[in-house]
Amino acid sequence: MTGRRIAVYPGSFDPIHNGHLDIIERCQPLFDQVIVAVLFNDEKQPLFTVDERVELIAEMTSSYSECRVESFSGLLVDYMDEVGASIIVRGLRAVTDFEYEFQMALMNRRLNRRIETVFMAPCEEYSYLSSRLAKEVFFLGGDLRGLVPARVLESMDAKRADRG
Repeated sequence: MTGRRIAVYPGSFDPIHNGHLDIIERCQPLFDQVIVAVLFNDEKQPLFTVDERVELIAEMTSSYSECRVESFSGLLVDYMDEVGASIIVRGLRAVTDFEYEFQMALMNRRLNRRIETVFMAPCEEYSYLSSRLAKEVFFLGGDLRGLVPARVLESMDAKRADRG
């Protein structure tokens, strides 16, 4: 260990939205490096491929010199060992998130005692926002301006056009 505070912010980020970006921004002064880790999960039917998500997130976070974006599969704690990280960052939107996230934090710590989980709440205006909800609203014709970056919305429009 180098003594650096390396945090991993894991998730599917399908799509990344302003609540995610709020958490990433607020992590910058807290940690020496933040790795946004895009989970590869072939059980889900994602809107964007893992590579597309990594590319979009890298574009959205390019102004943060100590932030990098990668993909991973398997156990998060194994990935964290690979990158030398000891902190997991998780966003909590509501009390309903807490039970699941608390169980995951305890399991991760059980699997690797050096892992700690830090919970962060997004700013109030994004406290209800999830990727699942953003996709649902988008495909039902709702307006996501102000909830996802314009570049992400353009990519979502292109995906919808591809689906015909």
